[in-house]
Amino acid sequence: MLELKNLSVTLGNFHLHADLSIDAGSRVAIIGASGSGKSTLLSLIAGFLAPDRGQVRWQGQDITAALPGQRPVSVLFQDQNLFPHLTAAQNVGLGLRPDLRLNHGQRTRVSQVLAEVGLEGMEDRKPASLSGGQQSRVALARVLLRARPILLLDEPFAALGPALKSEMLDLLARIAGETDATVLMVSHDPADARRFAPLTIVIEDGRAHPPQPTGPLLDNPPPGLRAYLG
Repeated sequence: MLELKNLSVTLGNFHLHADLSIDAGSRVAIIGASGSGKSTLLSLIAGFLAPDRGQVRWQGQDITAALPGQRPVSVLFQDQNLFPHLTAAQNVGLGLRPDLRLNHGQRTRVSQVLAEVGLEGMEDRKPASLSGGQQSRVALARVLLRARPILLLDEPFAALGPALKSEMLDLLARIAGETDATVLMVSHDPADARRFAPLTIVIEDGRAHPPQPTGPLLDNPPPGLRAYLG
């Protein structure tokens, strides 16, 4: 279980509070108005931002003081965080070793995960020669290779068209199911939440509310969320 226990942070005039828990293996969307704190919540969980008070706990262990690299977390950003001078295989291999000194078994595993996301034979392609969807698949392959139990996604497919985005959400759901990962995905699109996440966290008025069933929440949203969704 992922627990955010009385967690709060203040940044200038901005304040965010969270006191909630998420069962391991859950898929959760995070929705809120622009500037409400969606990315801030992910940063607190990932360790990129330290809270003023409260705890981040995973499976009963307090990880609040742990450095980002020491946490059981992988993060996928909107820009995919791919290095343009590296091949697809090298970008994925970074998930195993930052120095890319991979042994034969590790290189084989890199090829396997690229094949699992539909990129078999594209190991030597650089990001510039890949489509947007293929770049997203490379980023997902790196996440799959890292096999961390918590996966945080900050609008990773926002730049893709509707059909391709749906395809990537389905691929992400498959990967999450295979790895039993706990997935939190920031999205501004309620259709993405409905397609991918049985539960949704609403961030409103400086508070991240506990997860609620996505369908009923979006069918009958509270006033603040209704105003945001239009």
